[in-house]
Amino acid sequence: MKFEFKFIDKKQGSIKDDVLSGLTVALALVPEAVAFAFVAGVSPIVGLYGAFMMGLVTSIFGGRPGMISGATGAMAVVMVSLIKQGNEMGAPGEMMGLQYLFATLILVGIIQMSAGFFKLGKFIRLVPHSVMMGFVNGLAIVIFLSQLNMFKSGGEWLSGGPLFTMLGLVAGTMLIMIVLPKISKAIPAALVGILVISGIVILGGIETETVKSFIQAGGGSGIKAGLPSFDVPMIPLTLETLKFIFPYALILASVGLIESLMTLNLVDELTETRGSGNRECVAQGAANMVNGFFGGMGGCAMIGQSIINIKSGGRHRLSGIVASIALLVFILFASSYIEMVPIAALVGVMFMVVIGTFAWSTFNVMNKIPVSDLIVIILVTVLTVIFDLAIAVLAGVIVSALVFAWENALRIRARKSTDEHGIKHYEIYGPLFFGSTTLFNSKFDVQNDPAEVIIDFKESRIMDQSAIEAINKLAERYQKEGKTIHLRHLSIDCIKLIRKAEKICDVNIVEDPNYFVAIDNYKRMLS
Repeated sequence: MKFEFKFIDKKQGSIKDDVLSGLTVALALVPEAVAFAFVAGVSPIVGLYGAFMMGLVTSIFGGRPGMISGATGAMAVVMVSLIKQGNEMGAPGEMMGLQYLFATLILVGIIQMSAGFFKLGKFIRLVPHSVMMGFVNGLAIVIFLSQLNMFKSGGEWLSGGPLFTMLGLVAGTMLIMIVLPKISKAIPAALVGILVISGIVILGGIETETVKSFIQAGGGSGIKAGLPSFDVPMIPLTLETLKFIFPYALILASVGLIESLMTLNLVDELTETRGSGNRECVAQGAANMVNGFFGGMGGCAMIGQSIINIKSGGRHRLSGIVASIALLVFILFASSYIEMVPIAALVGVMFMVVIGTFAWSTFNVMNKIPVSDLIVIILVTVLTVIFDLAIAVLAGVIVSALVFAWENALRIRARKSTDEHGIKHYEIYGPLFFGSTTLFNSKFDVQNDPAEVIIDFKESRIMDQSAIEAINKLAERYQKEGKTIHLRHLSIDCIKLIRKAEKICDVNIVEDPNYFVAIDNYKRMLS
């Protein structure tokens, strides 16, 4: 079962597509970076610097061409407490929280790069499809809810004329993005939508929220600034400092990697190509480390902007590089023009991202998939909205693993028979592991069995140490009753572990040549 994303063209893309797509993404990055900076409690410029550096480093060195990274809400939420506690540790007005944030990002970079060097990115394969569906559904809802805040002015919900103006401009942007691809795909529909709606607002003198008014409402003065400069975080280099920042660094690194690797998998499905999770871990770590030294707020992969990029034709590293450099150009030279862009146009683009992100196929498969998978989808979706991505994915994987273990625990069974010599045979079927050992033991009637018993594991698989101990204890029970037990068709790795059973029963007797069945062969192998 694959995700079905509307408006996604799976063609390879071109330089023109990458450049235009990058410009579109850059425009969409501005309010997102500013909004997340406000959430974290830092200057909008710190958020914009973070988006620029995250995007540039990961685009050049990352494991997934076409994926966009920047300042994200998932990490900004964690930064709130870090910055608040950091400010309290310094003198009044010293704003030490920002310095502690930069130091934490350097540590985040070390952790994330280590994860890549030790090839831990492969563990994303353990995330089930049901968790992935819950992830995209939850992220779509989170993106949608975040855009609702754009319908406020001065902390109050818009009403009357301003509300209808905002809704009309949002609808106009969405209409352009729906209709234009059916006419021509030469220029990204999102970029056309932003430019057209911006032109209507500016030339028509329409009063509505713009990027500038949005920044000013949050306490900022604008997005104009110079180049980011190198600086070492000014914090005490003590063990107490490490104890303070390390837990935050670990959480931020985990959240960043989970969101980045999940987004990487999603872009893989969209483009029907394959990225490198380990390389992406290293790039994310390097980008966060650069942020720590150059005054950015850090971040990770952004699912919304990544989908905008893919929908607009961006397929290569050039699209992400153009987006990052264009964002820097906005900060240095074009701030006055970007501040004129109406928020409604950017909200319309993000609403189309929501439509493209949500796995609408969930409703089609609800009555076709196991109830446990449906529960996992709903669980991950809800937890993503209420808490954050890391908690949601972790909970989804744990629940999926428990369901898998429970279902497999019930599959262990034994076929029983007695041959003409009075020897009782137990043919074991199904995996033997920690979850199925109790049911496995219940299959045997040790007291009433004859003096000789054969247990055949040809159709079973010994999975873990709990299974080994269950076999050992079963052999001991037969020995105490003075009965002989033969274990057949155990694999070599199991034979090496069943040392206790070697002393009290026959393991893989001579008529099973493919498994080193003779006891003599077994002893030679262990020696």
